[in-house]
Amino acid sequence: MDNHAEVREFLTSRRAKITPERAGLPAGSRRRVPGLRRSEVAALADMSVEYYAKLERGNLAGVSPAVLEAVACALQLDDAERAHLLHLAQAADGSHALTRPRRRTSRQQWTPHRSLQWTLDAITAGPAFVRNGRMDLLAANQLARAFYSDLYAAPVNQANLARFNFLDPASRRFYADWDTAADMAVAILRTEAGRDPHDKDLHDLVGELSTRSDEFRTRWGAHDVRHHGTGTKHFHHPAVGQLILAYEGLDMAAEPGLTLTIYTAEPGSPSEEGLRLLASWAATREAADSTTRQPTTG
Repeated sequence: MDNHAEVREFLTSRRAKITPERAGLPAGSRRRVPGLRRSEVAALADMSVEYYAKLERGNLAGVSPAVLEAVACALQLDDAERAHLLHLAQAADGSHALTRPRRRTSRQQWTPHRSLQWTLDAITAGPAFVRNGRMDLLAANQLARAFYSDLYAAPVNQANLARFNFLDPASRRFYADWDTAADMAVAILRTEAGRDPHDKDLHDLVGELSTRSDEFRTRWGAHDVRHHGTGTKHFHHPAVGQLILAYEGLDMAAEPGLTLTIYTAEPGSPSEEGLRLLASWAATREAADSTTRQPTTG
């Protein structure tokens, strides 16, 4: 991905979101831009208009942390957006290639350690899985495989949450709020693009989704990023119905770039009972599959 274009489009999109009123500036009566003017951002960041214009054209190489922080404050960036701007600056001057953790270039090249799979299998109260920044599901416990049964059932998804979201019609039934799920998926991919701009697999995935999904292409152009750590989501599973689940996403220190996500339900809630039913359904399916795979004798 072209770093200059990424920087330019990100800063321009953030500037367009800040109204003069939100920035504490007079609105005036003859504005031709939806948000702040470049001159206003420059004034808020205490730098010349010429210098800020250079930054917004994509020239972040060699920019100091103090300047990046000034721009972040002027544009009122949140934590995820600040981190994204820093990653873009690191990629621009080449330091990112030296400082970023080693990342997996392809899901086919990575196999979970036996101990990791044992850990996932020991989590029996809710779905638990490991994914990378491209949203490939790399390892999962039995409940997660049952939870994402629609995703695993369709080869077009390639065990990838973003493909499932945008290319599989089943996702619109599975996600109770499909638009929010779609926004989050794209923001995660955009964040990963800032962290690792030379990831060919990510380039290919973004190109595929942009070509095949208008919904994805529109969201990708918004340049929104986010940290995906904790929260609550609503689902409709084809076997057990509605589930309201809390989730925690944990970065894996031993495997940089990978995230362990665990879903759980409120104790005593209908969703907790739904997960019990899902576990029973999963065990029944696995037993049936095991029987089908057994060689016949006679």
